[in-house]
Amino acid sequence: MALSTKFKDFQIKVPEVSAAANQSECFAYTQQTNQEIEQLVAQYGAPLMVLDCEAIRRQYHALKNALPNVTLHFALKPLPVAAVVRTLLAEGASFDLATSGEIDLVASEGVPSERTIHTHPIKRDSDIRDALAYGCTVFVVDNINELEKFIAYKDQAEILVRLSFRNTEAFADLSKKFGCSPETAIEIISYAQQLGIRIKGLSFHVGSQSPNPTKYVEAINACAKIILQVNELGLPALSTLDIGGGFPVPYSAEVLAIDVFCAPINVALAQLPETMQILAEPGRFIVASCVTSVASIMGQAVREGKTWYYLDDGIYGSFSGLVFDEALYPIDSAKQDFTRFESVLAGPTCDSIDIVSESIMLPKLNNGDLIISRMMGAYTLATATDFNFFKRAEVVVLNEQVHSQELTG
Repeated sequence: MALSTKFKDFQIKVPEVSAAANQSECFAYTQQTNQEIEQLVAQYGAPLMVLDCEAIRRQYHALKNALPNVTLHFALKPLPVAAVVRTLLAEGASFDLATSGEIDLVASEGVPSERTIHTHPIKRDSDIRDALAYGCTVFVVDNINELEKFIAYKDQAEILVRLSFRNTEAFADLSKKFGCSPETAIEIISYAQQLGIRIKGLSFHVGSQSPNPTKYVEAINACAKIILQVNELGLPALSTLDIGGGFPVPYSAEVLAIDVFCAPINVALAQLPETMQILAEPGRFIVASCVTSVASIMGQAVREGKTWYYLDDGIYGSFSGLVFDEALYPIDSAKQDFTRFESVLAGPTCDSIDIVSESIMLPKLNNGDLIISRMMGAYTLATATDFNFFKRAEVVVLNEQVHSQELTG
């Protein structure tokens, strides 16, 4: 049975995942051939993270087509790499910033400040000053304490008030840590008028890897009521709604095709005032499929009847998402054989928790053979470390518009 959410006089149908195309049809991830990967390893060594800019373009335009009236601000957090910024800038994207380091990155790549917003709900004064010095003037708050930080900058800054919409179905319920109730939002907006601080609009984030668009529709509905209430109270009209990110990608399970996923969202957005500017903050959806991890086998041992293969990359490196993220990456060996055995993939460090997979079916492999993992663009490079002095994987950039291939640090 399809889910449904009431929005004013409209009954918005939310399809089930079974209504979507299968994983390979609805989300094609980057597929360098094994021969191409072996050539890259021969040139650069292993471990590698192969970043394909064409996949970034494909995903950006897929979401842009699915949300035609929404300005997409790429959230840098999942993959803060210069080549990603350059690629998206060339495609016309805007950017969602949360730290001074991210400001430095986009500024160094020539991103115009008017194509950025700063969405961290909790900021130091230095964070505000760094953003304003760059020229980013749109900020997010979700409480009175944060609003008062902008008294000194009321002539320069515009504010989005972030709402909380709890979502137990999402992998990461971001409204647990940030966001306020509709009642508190009205209090913030009213107090801002007294302080002379301009409230530009509202924002929300329904959570990472949201399985269906129901929460988006519910949140848009609630924001529409707040927009109307603001007008009824005689407060300055709101002009912007930021619907956040959370658009799902398939690691091991099917997800709705993005045009199907966004259809109910578009219906809900169409009920807002025509002058309302709509923003979104996609991150994972844009970059998850653009990176392929390539690790090599350092050694092997048989333990309790299973072969353990020790890789030159692990959970303290590119596979860090195994600890905190929905990191069910598609993993396989470059070597293909119908005869497979239950095996273990372990990382290179001396820590016993450094295990990539406790049970994976692999052919008999030799030292130096390659393990290839797809869908490794989000929260992998960004959270990797040099623990135990094992260096992070090198990044090889493919299909960038200006340079066809380059190595980045």
